Amino acid sequence: MSIIGLSFNSMEAKRDRDQKVRAEIKVNSVPRINDVKEVTISTLQGKKVISLDFEFVTTYDPKVGEIKIGGDLLYLTDDNKAMLKQWEKEKKIPEKPSLEILNYLFRRCLIKVSVIAEDLQLPPPLPMPTVKPKESK
Repeated sequence: MSIIGLSFNSMEAKRDRDQKVRAEIKVNSVPRINDVKEVTISTLQGKKVISLDFEFVTTYDPKVGEIKIGGDLLYLTDDNKAMLKQWEKEKKIPEKPSLEILNYLFRRCLIKVSVIAEDLQLPPPLPMPTVKPKESK
């Protein structure tokens, strides 16, 4: 259905200055859903929604640093029971909401991680565009 809220609860970042970098640094970002539960939202006239506890981790290889962001995402769906049942049984959420949720987490978290990475002088998790001179004809 739709994502109605996101809040960040924790951010942890570290850089290992002692690590010697001799080659290209590989960056990997992974969102993880840790828990799924039903909560009541008073501002939506007591409507019950799905709350997903997530962690977004960006790692570097070689291990020059790591950035972790944790939080909660609120998801409005017509069938909370089906999503909760699948989570309890398989620790997965249905594919359609999963795609929407993971794409949203990538968009929101990669922006945060990019700022934190810059502050720590680590490579950004996304390739940044570069401006090149016009080619002469």
